[in-house]
Amino acid sequence: MDTAVDDLIKKLARLPGLGPRSARRAALYLLQNRERLMVPLAQGMHDVATRIRACADCGNLDTGDVCKICINTRRDRTTICVVEDVGSLWAIERAAVFSGLYHVLGGTLSAIDGRGPEDLHIGRLVKRATVPETTEVILALSATVDGQTTAHYIQERLASLPIDVTRLAHGVPV
Repeated sequence: MDTAVDDLIKKLARLPGLGPRSARRAALYLLQNRERLMVPLAQGMHDVATRIRACADCGNLDTGDVCKICINTRRDRTTICVVEDVGSLWAIERAAVFSGLYHVLGGTLSAIDGRGPEDLHIGRLVKRATVPETTEVILALSATVDGQTTAHYIQERLASLPIDVTRLAHGVPV
């Protein structure tokens, strides 16, 4: 097999949910549908790679320096929902259950993975929480050990501020 095709298969296999066999099938399908699928996909990926950036305020992904959520004047500016990653933010937005602002941490604290507070956007969150109009920070972090550790750390960092720090409910309802 050609090294360019092998390289494509290896790159596709790095995507979540695709192993070597699935990547090989996807590569073959793309190659067989070059003009209809592969070329537009490559152009679209290049466009996204060059235009999309992290929002300077919350960390969401968008084409501008500040995302559409942060510049939307109809959003509730008194509440900030803290999420681990952009995927979590998108999930909450799809559910249409929250109308405030977001803050993307970029992960959770993890001693095993060597990720400490300086590796996350916690300092930026504390700065955003000091804005006088902020009254509540909602911690929407996973129920994993790392998520709980991160939530506890953030609660301690925000304890001196005159705001409510709340968490999403989790567990089995009784």
